[in-house]
Amino acid sequence: MTKKSSICYILLWLALFCKPLFAASSLHHALQVRLDPDSQQLWVKDRVTLAPSEEGEAARNAGKQKRLRFLLHRGLSPRSLGAGTSLDEIGAIGGNSPLIEYRISMPEDQRHFTLEYDGKIAHQLTTLKESPGRVSERLAGTISQQGVYLDATTGWYPYFPDTLVSFELRVELPPSWLAVSQGEGPDIRSNGEANIVRWRERSPQDDIYLVAAPYHLYRQSSAGIEAQVFLRQQDELTAERYLQATERYLKLYQTLIGPYPYAKFALVENFWESGYGMPSFTLLGPRVLRLPFILHTSYPHEILHNWWGNSVFIDYQRGNWSEGLTSYLADHLLAEQRGRGANHRRTALKRYADFVRTDNDFPLTRFRARHTSASSAVGYDKSLMFFHMLRRHLGDQAFIKGLQIFYRENRFKTAGFTELQHAFEEAGGHPLGNIFRQWTERSGAPRLAIDDLTLKQSGEDYRIRGILEQRQSSAPFILEVPILVQLSNGETIQTTLNANQRETPFELALPAEPLRLQIDPWFDLFRALDPAETPATLSRLFGSDRVLILLPSMADTRLLQAYRTLAEQWRDGYDEVEIALDSDLDGLPRDRPVWLLGRENRFRDELLGLVSGLPFALEEEKIDIAGSHYNTTKHSFILSKRNPNNGQTLAWIVGSSDTALTRLARKLPHYGKYSYLVFEGDQARIALKGEWPVTQSPLQFNFSKDGTAVELHEPGPLMLLPDE
Repeated sequence: MTKKSSICYILLWLALFCKPLFAASSLHHALQVRLDPDSQQLWVKDRVTLAPSEEGEAARNAGKQKRLRFLLHRGLSPRSLGAGTSLDEIGAIGGNSPLIEYRISMPEDQRHFTLEYDGKIAHQLTTLKESPGRVSERLAGTISQQGVYLDATTGWYPYFPDTLVSFELRVELPPSWLAVSQGEGPDIRSNGEANIVRWRERSPQDDIYLVAAPYHLYRQSSAGIEAQVFLRQQDELTAERYLQATERYLKLYQTLIGPYPYAKFALVENFWESGYGMPSFTLLGPRVLRLPFILHTSYPHEILHNWWGNSVFIDYQRGNWSEGLTSYLADHLLAEQRGRGANHRRTALKRYADFVRTDNDFPLTRFRARHTSASSAVGYDKSLMFFHMLRRHLGDQAFIKGLQIFYRENRFKTAGFTELQHAFEEAGGHPLGNIFRQWTERSGAPRLAIDDLTLKQSGEDYRIRGILEQRQSSAPFILEVPILVQLSNGETIQTTLNANQRETPFELALPAEPLRLQIDPWFDLFRALDPAETPATLSRLFGSDRVLILLPSMADTRLLQAYRTLAEQWRDGYDEVEIALDSDLDGLPRDRPVWLLGRENRFRDELLGLVSGLPFALEEEKIDIAGSHYNTTKHSFILSKRNPNNGQTLAWIVGSSDTALTRLARKLPHYGKYSYLVFEGDQARIALKGEWPVTQSPLQFNFSKDGTAVELHEPGPLMLLPDE
């Protein structure tokens, strides 16, 4: 995600507290900075240059004073240098922000002023709980021996709300340290006692970042863009993997969208676990960046943010469109390249179903940033599905053209859904107001069903008749519903049903006997999934508002305590949670999901009965799952299954040791999309993950007597990746 997404609430408040001071890109900072990580101090001299006034305006205001307001960290003591200017402190802006508001006064015809300040910045990491067991860490800014992180909300430079800036940055820091910022650089010089690092960015920016640590720098240029890697330890192999991946993804997105807007892209290792995308670099945690799958998931996502969010800036007051569009063109596109686009969309729809309820749902125009699993399901998953439906409506060629128009017309400007709509209308040649209003300004999802389905034969011709129903409690949606019919002659018929009523009759004339009818077979619509369309997974329990966590009373003392600790760690993520011993209950409740903890749990047979027809077998010291065999003394395992009698999901967690359970408490919330999991050893390394097969759906109908039908392959991807 963009770092601005994680701090946008502060930035939004700042944008509201005063009107824009200047036209975009009308302010330039020339910053000279000295950092001392040991004392957590910085010293700054900043020459600020304002845009020249128009000739008529300058003449009207000759002899007058102008007053400009800016924000700075409370730990700094600014002084105005130079004649003709005065500086006044207005006061703290309130809330938890560390910022103080100042006012500088100067003659109307003066374009420059210089501030000098120094002080200490040393905030601590704060933890944000997103769902049971799942947390993220945030930092308002710090200078420390571990590293330096400073941005606009830290207030390390004079921040003029709602104003885009360019800058030059000279940083003096210890000889083993390097500084990182956006734009062009680093130009590195050493005088033996300190390193001098320079960065510059001439294009408009909505933030200036300063990150520093004792880094090892790797760099490689291709087609005029430099790929860079900043690691805290020497690691040639990791650096080379990222340098090659950077070149590959930059080539992909330049072809798809337009020219890359910066001189470089850098992978920068952070000193806490993060996944942030800043203009021209990403800040990844030390453990995150070494996960093998990150190169194919989070990394292209952060590179793409340089088009969406970090050069076309987000108008947060009108909704954050960037995360959904980036997810669609990174995470989804790469899954689609591997033939798993439909699975990716189904997972997105399932997250929405698992985490979003009426009381926490909201329109896309109200999404600012992810702060809970529910807000993520709306701002990332629903938004991803919106862009997928828009692509299907327009066709690939017009959709890509719309992306390119939107980027070209809004580069280094602030944009919202309105600008997106205009770009895609220009590309498609027709109005899109109804589509944008419905999917960005309305909450909720359609719930589909088929009624009165009949098949009639007349000679060699066949007709399928039925009624498509929208069964959600809210008003009907305007939908383009994909329908697919497989015929006995091997032919496949695809069509689209336009539905905007509670009930939409349809009739299909077919040249041969139909084998199977499928409604939305590849999950192309944003809609509420029927439970039968997806397997039971852990996210159903993590997304519930109330659960029961049942501890094994017969477990040994150490394991029982480890299970209890896991339950307590997850408690805060639920609205209502009951933690009890299995010996305290005569039977399981039927009105909520249940976590069963421990191999000795008295109620485990209820879950084992539900999985009896699935590829799973349990013996004394061995489990078999999906054809693989594991020793239970060395492996932890997790199973989940939905009870068809009451619709509630049961999940069973069996830890191989108390140490493994400690790690599983943190890991399991990140594996919510899976039905079953196996982890190896005390370190709980993933050994197996999977979903139970889905055997039926209320939107699929078999007509053949033996139930056979040809296996389908989903449609091709948007475009092919460059050669690896």
